[in-house]
Amino acid sequence: MPLIDMPLEQLYSYKGRNPRPEDFDAYWERALEEMRAVDPQIELVPSSFQVPFADCFDLYFTGVRGARIHAKYVRPKHAPEPHPAIVQFHGYSWHAGDWSDKLNYAALGFSVFSMDCRGQGGSSEDTGGVKGTTLNGHIVRGLNDHPDNLLMRHIFLDTAQLAGIAMNMPEVDADRVGAMGGSQGGALTLACASLEPRVRRLAPVYPFLSDYKRVWEMDLAKDAYAELKTYFRHFDPRHEQEEQIFEKLGYIDLQHLTNRIKGEVLMSVGLADTICPPSTQFAAYNNITSPKTADIYPDYGHEHIPEVSDRTIQFMLEL
Repeated sequence: MPLIDMPLEQLYSYKGRNPRPEDFDAYWERALEEMRAVDPQIELVPSSFQVPFADCFDLYFTGVRGARIHAKYVRPKHAPEPHPAIVQFHGYSWHAGDWSDKLNYAALGFSVFSMDCRGQGGSSEDTGGVKGTTLNGHIVRGLNDHPDNLLMRHIFLDTAQLAGIAMNMPEVDADRVGAMGGSQGGALTLACASLEPRVRRLAPVYPFLSDYKRVWEMDLAKDAYAELKTYFRHFDPRHEQEEQIFEKLGYIDLQHLTNRIKGEVLMSVGLADTICPPSTQFAAYNNITSPKTADIYPDYGHEHIPEVSDRTIQFMLEL
C-alpha cells in the first residue's frame, strides 16, 4: 500500500508537532468556568417529524457569549429510565443531519442529542464579535484577537455543555453517555470528552483539528485545512509570525486536550487520508491515557468506511 504518511509502527508512537501554550491548562479552566456560569435556558420544542417509538424535539440552549445553540433530540418512548444516551457531532460546515439518522440508536433504547455547530450549516447562532478576519474558516476565526475569542474554543465548550445537559435529563443515566462523530465530528467527540470527562464511551472517526503544524509541514493545508494557508497568505506572507500563530492554534489543538479523557475510546483511521492525515489523528490518540483501540483501514481515506457504523453500535451497546 502506498504511504501518504508515517509507517504504522511510527504512527503509534507519534505525539505531535504543534506547540502547546504554557498556559494551556489555565486557558481551558477559565473557559470551563465561563461555560458553567451560563444559564442555559433550555427549551424543548416538539418537532413536526415524529415516529411511533420515539419523541423528537428541537432542543435549544444558551452557550458561551450568548449564542443560542440548537440540537436535535430523539427520546425513545418505551426504553426503561434512566437509559443511556449518545451525543453526536457533524462534519465541518455541515449540520445535525436528518432525524432518521438518529432512529437506529433510539430504537436500541438510547436518547440521542445531535448538535448544530454555531455558525455552520444548521440552526445554531454565531454571535460573532471577533477582531480580524472571519474569512474562510472557523479554525482561524479569532486568531487576530485574544485567545479567549477563538471560535473553536466556543464550539468545543458547546459540545461539553450539551453533554452535561444530556446527563441532567431525568430520563438519561449520566453514567452511560457516549459521544460520536466523523471528521470535525470526530474532533468534537474528543473535545467533548476532554472537557466533560464523565463521557464514558467515544467513537471518533478520522478526527479533524489536531496537530496543525504537522498538516502544514506535509503540505496538506488544503481542503478542510485550506484556511491555514489562506491565513498566512493574507496576514503573514513572509511567515514572520509563524511560531506565534501555531502556538496560538495550540489552544484549540486536540492533541493537547485528549489526556483529560476518562472514557473508553474506539477511533477509526484510514491510512490513505489526505484530508486529516493519519499522523495528526494519532497525535490526539497517543495522548489519550484511558482505555483505547484504533481500528485501522489501510485502503481508505476521508470517506465512508465499511463496518465503522456497525462496530460503533456494538461498542456503544456496551453502555
